[in-house]
Amino acid sequence: MEQILDHTLWAELYKNGQNWLIEELPGLLIALVLFFLAFKIVDFFLKKLNRTLLKRADRNDKADTLETGKRINTLTTIIHGLIKIILWLILVMIVLQKFGINIAPILAGAGIVGLAVGFGAQELVRDFISGFFIILENQIRSGDVAIINGTGGLVEKIEFRTTTLRDFSGVVHIFQNGKITIISNMTKDWSAMVFDIGVAYKENPQEVMNLMKKVGEELQNDSEFKNKILEPIEIFGLNEFADSAIVIKARLKTKPIEQWSVGREYRKRLKDAFDQNNIEIPFPHRTVYWGKEINPLKLDIKK
Repeated sequence: MEQILDHTLWAELYKNGQNWLIEELPGLLIALVLFFLAFKIVDFFLKKLNRTLLKRADRNDKADTLETGKRINTLTTIIHGLIKIILWLILVMIVLQKFGINIAPILAGAGIVGLAVGFGAQELVRDFISGFFIILENQIRSGDVAIINGTGGLVEKIEFRTTTLRDFSGVVHIFQNGKITIISNMTKDWSAMVFDIGVAYKENPQEVMNLMKKVGEELQNDSEFKNKILEPIEIFGLNEFADSAIVIKARLKTKPIEQWSVGREYRKRLKDAFDQNNIEIPFPHRTVYWGKEINPLKLDIKK
């Protein structure tokens, strides 16, 4: 208590405080301003880099602008996050030094703790390594529609540790990258809608295929859809003898994510064409066999 009330102690603290304000505070304020400017400069240059790369992709006729944009946005987001982490670490070390804290033991201790954590956090390390290769190999990008471990949806965010997926119902699914075993990217480079069209057995398959091709050509020439369709419709032919229908398989190649809108419009137009040409889309039919020794039921209609 006497030491606390000692005027000499308070005078020394006051003097040390004045010296710190004169010698260290200006440097600390300058460092804070410089780091604030550094964050702004990084944001500015990354946004400019993003725009420049997108413009180059627009000028390249061979490149798909949408696909290139997805990859550019994913990479610039990852780079921005890494730079921010590095800048914050440097700022913390400068601040500690300005307050007279020796950071050498802290760095040494952090190395030892990091080594110990590395052994105990193998799953976390695995997530980061898996995330790195997902990004490096361009397996999926933000904006893709993908099926991850059996769950389908829109890829909203890819980070080194986790991947975020939002399904059609709006439910958000978060996957640890290290636990992702199967990725099915439905919108990489190009997409396709596959059709299995069933018609009655009495219909002529060649006439049905000609009609399907005609509807596909009309759709491709439509001003609203011609930029979404990459190639003319492919009619693969009679694919299956089903219980009550013959099934004809076809495929339309589209730009990524456009396959569903194109597919819905094609089905609508094909239904209209079938109605106009009296092509039957059958209901299930079943033939009942009574056997040779049992007389079939006879229906007598009396007026």
